[in-house]
Amino acid sequence: MILQSTRVWIGGQFLAAQLEIADGKITRVYPYGTRETDEDYGNKRIVPGFIDVHTHGAYGFDTNDGEPEGLRDWMRRIPEEGVTGILPTTVTQMPDVLTRAVANVAAVVKEGYEGAEILGIHFEGPYLDMEYKGAQPPEAIAKASVEQFQMYQKAAEGLIRYITLAPEHDPDFALTRYCSSTGVVVSMGHSSATYDEAMMGIANGAMSMTHVYNGMTGLHHRNPGLVGTAFRVRDIYGEIICDGCHSHLAALNDFVTSKGRDYTVMITDSLRPKHCPPGGDYELGGHPIEISESGLAYLKGTKTIAGSTLYMNRGLKILTEEALIPFDTALNSCTINPARCLGVDDRKGKLAAGYDADVVVLEDDYDVYQTYCRGVKML
Repeated sequence: MILQSTRVWIGGQFLAAQLEIADGKITRVYPYGTRETDEDYGNKRIVPGFIDVHTHGAYGFDTNDGEPEGLRDWMRRIPEEGVTGILPTTVTQMPDVLTRAVANVAAVVKEGYEGAEILGIHFEGPYLDMEYKGAQPPEAIAKASVEQFQMYQKAAEGLIRYITLAPEHDPDFALTRYCSSTGVVVSMGHSSATYDEAMMGIANGAMSMTHVYNGMTGLHHRNPGLVGTAFRVRDIYGEIICDGCHSHLAALNDFVTSKGRDYTVMITDSLRPKHCPPGGDYELGGHPIEISESGLAYLKGTKTIAGSTLYMNRGLKILTEEALIPFDTALNSCTINPARCLGVDDRKGKLAAGYDADVVVLEDDYDVYQTYCRGVKML
C-alpha cells in the first residue's frame, strides 16, 4: 500500500512524499508521485501517530474497571483523535482493584485487540503525597514499597512501564531505584517534594514529571519546588495537559519554551466521560465526579480538578494555535518525545523506513481525517 501527500512530516518538516506500507511497517519512502498510489491525500498533513502516556479512560471505560471488552472498545475507537499508542493509566485504589486492573490489561494484550497499541501501563499511585493527592482517593494512598510493587508488576506480567510516585515518600528512594533499574520510567508527581528532594529523586533514577503544575509544589523564587525542578532540569521529561484549563496558556508556553522541543510530553489525563454524551453519573477511584462546560472533571461538589476529557488532536491545536508553540515542538510532544521516554523510539514516533506504520492524516483545522495503526486503516 502506498500513501501520498504534498505534506508528509519527515525530518522536522513537511515534504511532498509517498509512504510505502507493508506488514504494519513503513518499508520505503519515495518522492511524491514516484509510484502509483492507493491513497492520495492531496494537501492534507500526514504526521506520526500520537502517543498518550497518561490517560485513565474514555467511552465510559476506566482502566481500574478491569473489564476486557471496555478496554478493547477504547483501543479500537481512540484512533479517531489520532492516538496510535497508549498507556492505560490506573488511579490510586485498594490493592485488589489495582491488581485486577493491571491483570486485565495484561490479559487483553495476550489475547489480542485492535486499534491503538498498548505500550504498557502507567501506574499512577498509590505512592503519593496526601496534601497534593488531588482527586486521588486518600483512603488508598500507601507508603512506597518495592515488595508491593513487585506484586503488581507480577499481576501485570511486566507491563507496568511507567509509575507516578512522590519521591519524598519513597524511603531511601528504594522504589525509584528499583523501577529505574528494571526499565520502568519513574515520574514524580502528586508530591510535596522540595527542589532538593526532587533533585535526589532524579539522582536516584526519576526521569519524568507528572502533569507539571498540577498536583505538585509550585514555583517560588526562593523555593523552586517541583515546578522549578521541571524548568531547571532540561533533560528530564515533563508531562503537560494541553487543554488550556489545567494550566493557563501562558503557563503552557512558559513550560514548553523552558523544557524545549525534546523533553515536553503532551498528555490528556482523560477520564471515562471522554467521548460520552453530556450529563451522566461518573466516578474516579470510587468517588463521584462531574464534568464542567469547559470539559474539566471535578470531584462532585468541590473545586478539586479530577482530570480532563481532552482529545489529543485538540491538545495539539491548543498548544500550537493558542499557546503559540512552534508546530515542530508541539508535534514532538505527542510523537517522538513520548516514544523516546518509553524507549520505543526505534519503531515509534516518526515517519521513516523501518518504523511502525502509525500514521495520522490531519485537516488544517486539526480534525483527524484518517488514522492508520500499524498499517491498518481505522476510520
